[in-house]
Amino acid sequence: MTLETTAMNTNPTERHDVIVIGAGQSGLAAAHHLARRGVDFVVLESNQRIGDQWRRRYESLRLYSPARYDALPGLPFPLAPNAFPTGLQMADYLESYADHFDLPVRTGTTVDALRAAGAGDGFVAVAGDRTYEAAQVVVAGGFFTRPHVPEFAAELDPEIRQLHADDYRTPSQLADGPVLVVGLSHSGSDLAMEAVTHGHPTTISGTGHGQLPFSVDSRAGRLAWPVLRFVAWNVLTLKTPIGRKMAAKMRAGGPPLVRYRRGELLKAGVNLIDARVTGVRDGRPLLADGRTLDVANVIWCTGFRPDYRWIQLPILDADGFPEQARGVATSVPGLYFLGVLFQFSFTSMLIVGAGRDAAYVVERIAARAAAAAQPAQRVQASVS
Repeated sequence: MTLETTAMNTNPTERHDVIVIGAGQSGLAAAHHLARRGVDFVVLESNQRIGDQWRRRYESLRLYSPARYDALPGLPFPLAPNAFPTGLQMADYLESYADHFDLPVRTGTTVDALRAAGAGDGFVAVAGDRTYEAAQVVVAGGFFTRPHVPEFAAELDPEIRQLHADDYRTPSQLADGPVLVVGLSHSGSDLAMEAVTHGHPTTISGTGHGQLPFSVDSRAGRLAWPVLRFVAWNVLTLKTPIGRKMAAKMRAGGPPLVRYRRGELLKAGVNLIDARVTGVRDGRPLLADGRTLDVANVIWCTGFRPDYRWIQLPILDADGFPEQARGVATSVPGLYFLGVLFQFSFTSMLIVGAGRDAAYVVERIAARAAAAAQPAQRVQASVS
């Protein structure tokens, strides 16, 4: 690392070979591989503590993969192999991972802008009054960053309590009375189950995106996990027709239900409505079939949108996704992405895939750095 100041700017600029933006599972996995290669790098993390993105999730959250598949490279997850970690346990594991490998993470550092360096190759990351420069950058700041709520939500009766899944923590946030969960997704099924078990008449609106033939919590689910992991890792990739078809579905919708499926939800008393919420009538949620619902709460499980507006480089395709091949930006040499939805396989957005994707990206980083060093080595050899 080097520091540089100028007469016009007294704030130091840090220079590294590589900057990693984001200290979630993907960023930390990349940091581990970079450290093993002896690369000079820094990880910039906006949260005050590593793992805070998990600490902010709803308190009842449990991961959908067992602990044996939730470890990052080099450090086992400290739970029984078949146990499903909570969000808080995942947060603490990530923090302990950085400590264990003494990774250079700067918390409380939000990157406001990433742009090309003024002269030559490389990048400048601006974080408040500090700047960081590097020849290569890994963007691992999380793909699902901007909660999405339809615009018509503002037209609902103000007496109806509204929460996005990103803001929901516990059932105590809910008003007395019926709950409408919009979106039959992972979080939608979790939060609907929690609401109904706490005495709220609960409805889910949405068709969903299929479901596993068994719950991951069941004995069949535990036995099937090695097969599920193999399929998600090796079959559902952008190299296969079925993988490319799945990728398109994931971009347009979401993953299948894996814990609380339709059967578990119906048995618990959740009312499932296939019709989507399409608007508001008389202050109440309006369904596509013309019905309105009289509810006291709406939980928007309508997903997130990627937000790369802070990257001042030509990186996005027509759908707002980074143009990349296995994490390597196709139009900006030296820029990489991790944690992108179906970056290479179904596992790319999951903890189970973080290590593999990070290893591939770091290999590309090392190869590019070696190629850049060769001309300088030839010049030095000719002078000597």
